[in-house]
Amino acid sequence: MVSAPHEAMHRVFQEYPSLLSGLSDVLGLELPPVASAELLTVDLTETEPLERRVDTLLRIRTENDGPFLLVVEAQGKQDPGKTVSWPYYVTYLNNKYRLPVLLLVICQDHATAAWAARPLTIGLPQWPTVTTRPLVAGPHNMPIITNVAEARKDLAFATLSAITHADNPGVDAILKTMSVALRDAPESLVEPLVEFIAQGLGNRPAAQQRRNLVAVDLSFYTSPLSEEIRDEGRVENRAEDVLLILSARSVDITDATREKVTSCGDLEVLRRWLVRAAFVTTSDEIFDEETAADR
Repeated sequence: MVSAPHEAMHRVFQEYPSLLSGLSDVLGLELPPVASAELLTVDLTETEPLERRVDTLLRIRTENDGPFLLVVEAQGKQDPGKTVSWPYYVTYLNNKYRLPVLLLVICQDHATAAWAARPLTIGLPQWPTVTTRPLVAGPHNMPIITNVAEARKDLAFATLSAITHADNPGVDAILKTMSVALRDAPESLVEPLVEFIAQGLGNRPAAQQRRNLVAVDLSFYTSPLSEEIRDEGRVENRAEDVLLILSARSVDITDATREKVTSCGDLEVLRRWLVRAAFVTTSDEIFDEETAADR
């Protein structure tokens, strides 16, 4: 199953192909400025029953040099199968489009990045016929951006940097920088970047920090994801308030009550329980209204 971090690592190039130019210094390669990019089909399946798909495929048109194809692969772990598939992608695409092919691999951990960067050869040891050399961007070479001004220079690049450093111990500072940098950006730009960061973090512990930042620092911003995050925050706060009032009144809170309150996702129900928490004598009595309604 394709994971959210996997999607974020390559789909950000679909939205912001100019990211390639920003990676020049990181990758140690002088890449021409991107003038435009065209999203191509990622399906490399042949007429035979052999299906092969790249993550993202773009035809890049440059300002000065000729066009080329950019293959972006998001790699979350080492996969021996890529030893065969990556050279196939490059040679197949070169043959189909008659254009140079650049293979860019995005990683989120050092071990996978080191593995992905190894040249892949086809041929004899003493004379490789085909050599595929992926360019790799990951935590080993992407800068850690904790300066707001630097992040604002290229928000898409800063977003990719945050994604590749999702496992960095200092990711909270990175995310805080991004939330501040995005405050004054147009909503049309903020929306996809916030979504990519959310996907890139997946279910890591840092995801909760990102949710807090969206709920507070980007309170102006509305999207299905951000509204969901803020609703979750309101539910959690309301549930805590119910338990806090019971505790402040020295009402013993049973495990069953605590479980039912913390697992409730309905703000209106929690509001009713909050009111009842102010005068009940046992914690279970806050549910009496619901119990009576069920009879």
